[in-house]
Amino acid sequence: MIYLLLSILSSTAIFVLFKLFDKYKINTLQAIVVNYATAFICGLLLFEEQIIPSEIIHTNWFKIAIGLGFLFIAIFNVMALTAQKNGLTVVSVASKMSVIIPIVFGIYVYNESAGFQKITGIVLALIAVYLTSVKQKDEAVLSKALYLPIILFFGSGVIDTSVNHFAPKGNMQLFLAVIFGMAGCIGLIILSYKSIVLKEQFKIKSVPFGIMLGIANYCSMYFLLKALRVDGFESSSVFTINNVTIVAVSTLIGLLLFKEHISKTNWIGIIIAIVSIMLVTLT
Repeated sequence: MIYLLLSILSSTAIFVLFKLFDKYKINTLQAIVVNYATAFICGLLLFEEQIIPSEIIHTNWFKIAIGLGFLFIAIFNVMALTAQKNGLTVVSVASKMSVIIPIVFGIYVYNESAGFQKITGIVLALIAVYLTSVKQKDEAVLSKALYLPIILFFGSGVIDTSVNHFAPKGNMQLFLAVIFGMAGCIGLIILSYKSIVLKEQFKIKSVPFGIMLGIANYCSMYFLLKALRVDGFESSSVFTINNVTIVAVSTLIGLLLFKEHISKTNWIGIIIAIVSIMLVTLT
């Protein structure tokens, strides 16, 4: 349970940092690239054995990690486009509701339990995620570029499912390092293009925020994988508890630290989230 708690705290820290990005006018893409570089270094530093590149290249997970690196940066750009075209509420709902994909995968592929209480908890968790994510001030527009939230939904779900399914037990740190490293390389190419062709200047204040984001990002993924590897914990339960708790806690932090308005709908979502966590946890 400690790994799950650490993953939730790390993911919540990511939410806080993104709020600070907006407050201090941080260039998000620049910070994201620094974040990937930092997460890559974290993976290398936490791997206790000798790193032999030639052996890593020939592992059965290397190509998968490379592909996930591409997917990470691609979904980030889809997220940005969705926010521009459809609004922040659509981004929030599409990305967070995607948790249903790894949940269903765990039940059908890993033959995890699917009793009435657990299924009820999962359904309530999805309702809670939706209700807590909806913001009244943001105008959600589904009529424009409908394909973007659909891609975001499936892309986010595939990332969570694939990272869990393909991450090797012994080389978990390196697996994540390769994913973040590849995403960072692609991001660096995009930044170089913007700098050379579009004459966009790199802002040095993006670096410290990117480093903090990278540490939180790596920890959220690493501890989630550790929680998923604990005997007795089913992936469908872990993903449900992790996702709905992050949404509820992030909403409350938005109220306490950033004085955000929480509607009655959001409060109902938080209450349902607590009930869903109890149902899934006590299964």
